[in-house]
Amino acid sequence: MKNSLLGVIDATSYYDSLEDLLLHRSLAALPIAGRYRLIDFVLSNMVNSDIGSVAIFPKFQYRSLMDHLGSGKNWDLNRKRDGLFFFPAPSLDASEEGVGSFNHFAHHIDYFNRSSQEYALISNCFTLCNINYLPVLERHIRIGCDITEIRHNGKSLDMYLVKTSTLIELINERRNTGYTCMKDVVEDIESEFKVCGYEHIGFVETIDCIEDYYEASMKLLNINYWKELFKKDTPIYTKVKDEPPTRYTSAASVKNSIIANGCYIKGKVQNSTMFRAVKVGVNTSISNSIIMQKSQIGDNCVLENVILDKDVRVEDGVKLIGDPTKPIVIRKGMIQGALMNS
Repeated sequence: MKNSLLGVIDATSYYDSLEDLLLHRSLAALPIAGRYRLIDFVLSNMVNSDIGSVAIFPKFQYRSLMDHLGSGKNWDLNRKRDGLFFFPAPSLDASEEGVGSFNHFAHHIDYFNRSSQEYALISNCFTLCNINYLPVLERHIRIGCDITEIRHNGKSLDMYLVKTSTLIELINERRNTGYTCMKDVVEDIESEFKVCGYEHIGFVETIDCIEDYYEASMKLLNINYWKELFKKDTPIYTKVKDEPPTRYTSAASVKNSIIANGCYIKGKVQNSTMFRAVKVGVNTSISNSIIMQKSQIGDNCVLENVILDKDVRVEDGVKLIGDPTKPIVIRKGMIQGALMNS
């Protein structure tokens, strides 16, 4: 069944509840787990399932996403035939909220018409999981399904497997049928298509609000959850950056945390995630927090239940203490000074 699957990733999703983290990036490009982006997971799943042609359909703030993915080299998708494709969305109606807008696909119908793969796997960009799509395809063929919806604990993961010819038919007939996306087809009890469910067992987190993002990040500090998501035989790939190892001073203390390369830590870090090139000052305590790339935290600070976006600067003596159910979020490039908190 190698090369029989076409990968389609819908990267148009946007949630108001994540606005503070999506001002300068799309949801697909949201950083997580120290060095990854959300899209890395579904894209790696596709590559690990022998999918050699992947189309990404972005809409909002996708410069950061394109910079991250580049030519697709880190996913072995920089090839002469097939490979990685970007199809930015035209202006879509606000009502088109389902994963995989048929109107969006219709603007790039030539891609589907020219594809040699018999089946297509359509997925959202914001689900953390490690799944092999080949068993889904095998079962889909074996029991004669028209559409297979991948689920977890009975809930749809907004991942659908369908014949490419059927997908083209749905796109072309969208105005006659009234279907705007795959979800419409699956939920139509009078649909002519045989819809099957495939239950995925394992770690799954869907990121559609700040609270879910924070909770998922905290879960990944648990080694058992980490091993469920990051498997040796099906690795998660990401953009490679050459940076020096993290430097720890003699006064530094780090417990149960994810620390990426290039950091410089002088203080205390516990139950937290540090992205690349983060600096933590002397006598500073950070716990239950997410600190994104190149952020700088000064001396004598206390940060608890906090999310700092990229390039944030926290000056000396600042205290930021949020609630585990409602973490404090500091937007990209902001400066948080002691006088602001007085």
